[in-house]
Amino acid sequence: MAIHKSTIRQRRVSIRRTAVNKKNKSSLRTEVRRVRELIHDTNKDEALKHLPRLQSAIDKTVKKGAIHKNKGNRLKSRLSRQAARVSAAPSK
Repeated sequence: MAIHKSTIRQRRVSIRRTAVNKKNKSSLRTEVRRVRELIHDTNKDEALKHLPRLQSAIDKTVKKGAIHKNKGNRLKSRLSRQAARVSAAPSK
């Protein structure tokens, strides 16, 4: 790598941006995992309750540029469709 002041500055910026994007993506994946587990456990009420928070997290991550807009829309569409399809858990 060439040793220029501008490349050194760009490297610092790149490292900082990578850390921010990694944090945003990680928190988004945690929210997605939580909703998917609720859907898998056929807990429709809880899944629908967590869905708006997930959609908000997706929108924030898209706005920050960590993920592409189409990926965000695809995630929201698939998870909301899956949550709506879950039948209510049988009461015992």
